[in-house]
Amino acid sequence: MVVSLKENNVFRRLYYKGASAGNRHLVIYCRRNSLGINRLGLTVSTKLGHAVVRNRMRRRLREIVRLNEGRLQNGYDIVIVARNAAVEADFTALTGSFLTVAGRAGILKP
Repeated sequence: MVVSLKENNVFRRLYYKGASAGNRHLVIYCRRNSLGINRLGLTVSTKLGHAVVRNRMRRRLREIVRLNEGRLQNGYDIVIVARNAAVEADFTALTGSFLTVAGRAGILKP
């Protein structure tokens, strides 16, 4: 189960103390949370486009995480930051990027 992350202090803690991995589409910050569930935060900058573009990117990222939830280890706070190249990427490319970056960050099940 993935719960939404909304508190600014949790985002900041992940940025400074969490493990990170990235590629041209996404950056993932993650850290253990001792809750037994995953909490997900999404960051989509205004540099990526207007509200329609940013909201579409958030929906796509949420769906990618939902579809691959069974592959993720439990008990992590995760923040996904979308980069400029993610706007032009199709869904399969974004899914591949997410799985690659998640594997590098160490949150995929073995």
